[in-house]
Amino acid sequence: MSPRLGTRPGAFALAFALFFLSLVAGSACREKEDPKPPAPSVSLPLAPPPPTSGDADGSSSRTSPSPSVVSLPSFAPIVKKVDPSVVTIMTAIAADARHRKGGHGVGTGFFVEAGVVVTNAHVIDTGTITVRLADERELEAKVVGKDVRTDIALLSVDVKDMPLASLGDSDEVDVGDWVLAIGNPFGLSHTVNVGIVSAKGRTREDVPLDPSGYYDFLQTDASINPGNSGGPLVDLRGRVVGINTAIRGGGAQGIGFAIPINMVRELMPKLLRFGRIVRSSLGATTRELREISKAERESWKIPAEVKGVVVDQVEPGGPGYEAGLTPGDVITAFQGRAIERGALLRWLASSAGVGQIVSVQVTRAGSTKELKVRLGELVEPRDPKVVGPERAPLH
Repeated sequence: MSPRLGTRPGAFALAFALFFLSLVAGSACREKEDPKPPAPSVSLPLAPPPPTSGDADGSSSRTSPSPSVVSLPSFAPIVKKVDPSVVTIMTAIAADARHRKGGHGVGTGFFVEAGVVVTNAHVIDTGTITVRLADERELEAKVVGKDVRTDIALLSVDVKDMPLASLGDSDEVDVGDWVLAIGNPFGLSHTVNVGIVSAKGRTREDVPLDPSGYYDFLQTDASINPGNSGGPLVDLRGRVVGINTAIRGGGAQGIGFAIPINMVRELMPKLLRFGRIVRSSLGATTRELREISKAERESWKIPAEVKGVVVDQVEPGGPGYEAGLTPGDVITAFQGRAIERGALLRWLASSAGVGQIVSVQVTRAGSTKELKVRLGELVEPRDPKVVGPERAPLH
């Protein structure tokens, strides 16, 4: 008879007990050797790069690298750098025959030079002006320069020890870049909102504003509201790239507009010196090529491939007239800079300087010509309308 495979009951119990103890000991050792990892930081996975070689369906014989991971930035160091230069601007209108109940307004500004604050013109268009500094001091401010056409104003404040905002280059800003809006929405001082640059080159055609204004807005989805006007729009290096100016849709709709800081840079010396802007002029009006009818294009023999703006009218005896500019000319360059939008030509011609001789390249009946124009002074309306009917001013 073959022996039976088995064990006695006592021996089985002893073996089971020894096995259980070994499991417990092993688990304890593993916990000691491999402690629980810390919770991961917030991060965003990036899609792996496409395969460099392989089949048409994207497969590859090589193993694709694992997706990269990038941590979200903290904006706190940027805020600490910029916020001390930001101020609250308060205006007050005394009750009188014109303003029976008086009134007050709140906006934002920031120091760009010792004792000089930049803001929007519509923030300080009436009443007395008080500036509240980051350290809560309140000081009287005076207007030293204002230009309603660009909605830029400079204030003088009797203080010399305030940090200055660092100015960036708005031409370097790309759509999709992170930006921060710092200001006083609804009087909530030093509020910080974050978003991206949604678009560039927004003009009065995109944002219904004063038709005589000069606009080349940065569009942002950083939440801005009444009270943010005049505040800085800041890049991730802590540099101001724009001045928050207008919103569309009635507040916090993700559609805000900022004046490019390069426009401010160009006008600031003139405002500090003269208190206002004297603009130069070509003495002609223009239209966009897309506005030209087929009949006009054929009449003026405008080539289909040409890019520029079309001269519509020329002021008799004006600078353009004297230089030989005629209706139907397509202006393709101004001082060597390519022109594809009327807003750009208007800005360049107005800021070049009265009496300056400039080069204007035109296409006339298919031929290219270069004209030399001595710019005249632009005669502007006395009482410009600062706020258009569809504009939501932030003050």
